[in-house]
Amino acid sequence: MGTHDRSKAAFHWLFGDQMGPHFLRPDSQIVMIESRGVFRRRRFHRAKAHLVLSAMRHRAAELGDRVRYIQAETYRDGLTRAVGDAPVTVHHPTSHGALRFVQGLEQVEVLPPRGFLVQPDAFGRWADSAGHLRMEDFYRHVRRDHDLLMDGEQPAGGKWNLDTDNREAPPKDAVVLPVPAPYRPREDAIDHQVRADLDRWERRGDVSFVGRDGPRRFPASRAEARRALRAFVQKRLPTFGRWEDAVLAEDWAMSHSLLSASLNLGLLDPAECVEAAENAYRAGEAPLNSVEGYIRQVAGWREYMWNLYWYLGPRYRESNALGHHAPLPDWFAHLNADAVQARCLSTTLAQVRDRGWVHHIPRLMILGNHALQRGWDPAAVTDWFHRCFVDGYDWVMLTNVIGMSQYADGGRITTKPYVSGGAYINSMSDLCGPCAYRPTERVGELACPYTAGYWEFIHRHRERLARNNRTARAVKQLDRLGDLDDVLRNARRRDPDAPP
Repeated sequence: MGTHDRSKAAFHWLFGDQMGPHFLRPDSQIVMIESRGVFRRRRFHRAKAHLVLSAMRHRAAELGDRVRYIQAETYRDGLTRAVGDAPVTVHHPTSHGALRFVQGLEQVEVLPPRGFLVQPDAFGRWADSAGHLRMEDFYRHVRRDHDLLMDGEQPAGGKWNLDTDNREAPPKDAVVLPVPAPYRPREDAIDHQVRADLDRWERRGDVSFVGRDGPRRFPASRAEARRALRAFVQKRLPTFGRWEDAVLAEDWAMSHSLLSASLNLGLLDPAECVEAAENAYRAGEAPLNSVEGYIRQVAGWREYMWNLYWYLGPRYRESNALGHHAPLPDWFAHLNADAVQARCLSTTLAQVRDRGWVHHIPRLMILGNHALQRGWDPAAVTDWFHRCFVDGYDWVMLTNVIGMSQYADGGRITTKPYVSGGAYINSMSDLCGPCAYRPTERVGELACPYTAGYWEFIHRHRERLARNNRTARAVKQLDRLGDLDDVLRNARRRDPDAPP
């Protein structure tokens, strides 16, 4: 315990993803540390670096004299400069590394996590009693336990899952969805100063980034985040469900909330998000399928990922059940969308480059799908998603990428690999029409890299997939392909580092 009475600590430390009021501690002096070393260790997206620093500096401005804001090379140095060896409290950080660090500081008392509906110890009890890990079961548990979208003991509308109502393709001939534009924050002097600092650090060679940093698209303050939530619920939630899985080349936001970055910065609490959505349903202002789909993302999937991160432990990142070890090629690592001919991948990579965000279908079925087919190292893919997305944190991406996107855990948290050919992308988007490749072709100059890559993947892992009742049919179809030898021959000739 050391020599300090930490329960009466005068100082409370806020990490950069603890920016909301629910992370404060009454009557404590606030400490915030802006660590340059974080940006030296990884090559983050420039827009992400801007957003995080902007959020921290906006929060410091709001707290005024109550905060000691320190710019330092490391957290350890910053904490020493801020408080010396005085006792400090901090809410449970969001990564294994950060938790180990604060637990190793004698002066620091770690308080329970904030910003989530379910605590890790409660999840552990549920998982141990359930005997298996399936998001659908956990989601129902959360709905019951928190009385979310329930009519007594039953789910609202009589069904737990309305996914079948949320898989519409985009409207025919639509360029963008017929919905209001998302909330857009206005930059201020703090944003301009952050951008000037990032420019100066880059010129000096102190840090290096990927991607572009245009005008900020995501909230950096509590007030902005609350306005974004209200705008989504009132204007975009009603159409969210039906086109939840659809993709349009010219509509990067579709009907999505764009609130993941605000939630993961701690500007919003998930309880207020799901409550606002449910209130819209109860008031007759949003249909049940949209509200259920949104609550599933926030109270289901987000909570599931957070708690699996702690339940499965640090060694989960070493999972590589498929034996994929290929390095990420430079064009992908550097977001060089212009080098790519496949329109779906080029468009998605450009959106990541320009905004640091795409919604869940491009992440899973275009970016992750391609990485899985090419056999890229899952740990490297996880790191890429962490660095290149404005809402990317270790806890977010580890289980999302290792477990779901890359199936590197062999099915511990999902029932099958999320891999598909070009037909799926063609059915849910407008991306394939003008493409240089055809989604129906497996061989030849017009062969879709996703379609050919799908069958190559099935062949490469046929023994494992044949034992899974959700993928066994694909193995049987593989055996009926008359041109499989040509597909595999083309794959062997392909330069593994060349963009498709």
